[in-house]
This record gives sequence, C-alpha cells and structure tokens, in this order.
Amino acid sequence: MAVKFRDYYEVLGVPRTATADEIKRAYRQLARKHHPDLQPAAERTRAAERFKEINEAYEVLSDADKRARYDAVGSGYKSGTDFTPPPGSEWRTSTTAGPTEWEDAADFSDFFASLFGRPAGRGGRTRRGGRDGVQVTIPGSDVEAELPVTLQDVLHGGRRRITLEGGRNLEVDIPTGVRDGTILRLAGQGERGVGGGPPGDLFLRMRLIPDPRYRVARDDLEMDLPLWPWQAVLGGQVKIDTPDGTVTLRVPAGTQSGRRLRLRGRGLPRADGRRGDLHAVARIVVPERPSAAERAAYEALRRAAEAPTDQPARDRA
Repeated sequence: MAVKFRDYYEVLGVPRTATADEIKRAYRQLARKHHPDLQPAAERTRAAERFKEINEAYEVLSDADKRARYDAVGSGYKSGTDFTPPPGSEWRTSTTAGPTEWEDAADFSDFFASLFGRPAGRGGRTRRGGRDGVQVTIPGSDVEAELPVTLQDVLHGGRRRITLEGGRNLEVDIPTGVRDGTILRLAGQGERGVGGGPPGDLFLRMRLIPDPRYRVARDDLEMDLPLWPWQAVLGGQVKIDTPDGTVTLRVPAGTQSGRRLRLRGRGLPRADGRRGDLHAVARIVVPERPSAAERAAYEALRRAAEAPTDQPARDRA
C-alpha cells in the first residue's frame, strides 16, 4: 500500500550530509520551539502534531542503522509524494512484540511503519508521558544578555537587579575588576528545560558605560588636568579629584600641554590584587574673558618675551 513519503531531513531543516551533532542540535531547537507544553492553549493541538513529526524524524536520523536504511530507500523521493516500500523492508525493534503491543504506535506515521514497523513498547525507546502522549528530555537553551556597568562597579563591584525576557527578575553580583567585554556565567539561569531537562545558563557580557571624567586604558585610567599658563610655567601643587577621593598633585615647572603626570595605584583593579595607575594629562587653558589686571599681566609677559636680548643672536652662536 502506498503511503506519503516523509523527508526527515526537511523536517529537521538539515542537509542530507548533516553530522550527528548537527542533527541533535537542530532537533533540540525545534523540539523546544514546538513542544506542546510551551505553547498557548489554542496552539497545543497543532504543536503536538508538528512535535510528533520532529520526534519521528529524529528517531530515524539519530540512529545510524535507521538512517542508513532510510537513505537507501528514500533518496529519490520528495516529501508528500506516494511511496511504496520495497518487499521485506519492514523492520521491528522487537521480534516478540507486534505493532499492537506498542503503546505509542500513534506517535509514528504509516510511512515510518512501512519502513521500520511499530517499535515495541517494552524494551524499545519510547517518549511517552507528556501531553498528547509525547515526552522528551531537552536541556534548556543558554541565554546571552548585555549588562551595562559603571566605573564604580569596576572599581568596587556591585549588585544589580536585572529583568530577563519573560519578566523574570534576577539579582546579579558584579565582581570587582570586571572589564568591558567580560562575560559572567550564571549556571542554571537560562531557559528552563523540557521534560525534566536541566536549565541552560545565562551569559552576561559587561558593557562599560563611558565615564564623563575618566578614560579607561587597559588597567590604567586617564583624566584631563586643566592648568593655567602660570601653573604650567612656574609649577606648583594642585588638588584633583580621583575615583578614590581628592589628592594633591605636584606639577613640575615648565609642564607642557599633553604631559602625563602619573599617580601610582589609582587605576583599575588587576587580577593579582594590585591596581593600575591614574594618568593626569596636562591641558593648558587661558581665561576666556580676562580682567583688566589679567590682560595687563599678559601684555607685560608678551613684551618681555618679545624684547630683544642684550646679546645679538649671531654673537651668541
């Protein structure tokens, strides 16, 4: 009797050359997507039928002997076309049990039965027990998400409450010293498994929010240090704010714009427990609206700088 041919590769969405791992991966994704227990009530009947197709395809393609037998008789057919199995093609998982003895016979199509018979319910592989007589154990999928962190989180760690897809809330501990791109793995916090399968994991990728005052350079921090011209020329001490509080920094006389003044141990925490450095980068600034006294002082400075020296340049050469 002719039955409708089923393209099991098409059902799982894999090529005929797919490896066992590729078949298993495709099956798990489809089984989770179409499992009746994960569908709205109105969609469960249709999902159950699709789920049975997926299970049947995996039953064949995950078994090396069944797959070889299927490939041998079905390579020239397309899904939905009439198929008449060759004589003697029927195969059973048990020589002592007939088709009526298998409790899950309805879970497999006539096409499957025409090739392999009805697997025995005792001693054979079954997937009963769930809704619509279908039961599989599928590990939950891993979940990836992005978690914004501040410089203070990097320096001192922190605790953040996040909301995952589906409205689930989770408290996350941010360890001290994380970097932009660091991935935190939270075991068992991914998608829940199906049929008693273990949940997946949650992978959080840290994304460092740019700080308005400090720039990150590997383990070090950088900040701009505004200096008035007389501070750069004469040197002196200035107070600056660091992530750890206010400190006094000595500015050498003759400091040029762009010079880096280092404060040791005030950068980011390292894996060995030490910290990087903080670099204050000198930026010479001038008053936008100088007072009369300031203007007079700058004019006097210009006259002094432009005044000829006592000895001509050619005589000093």
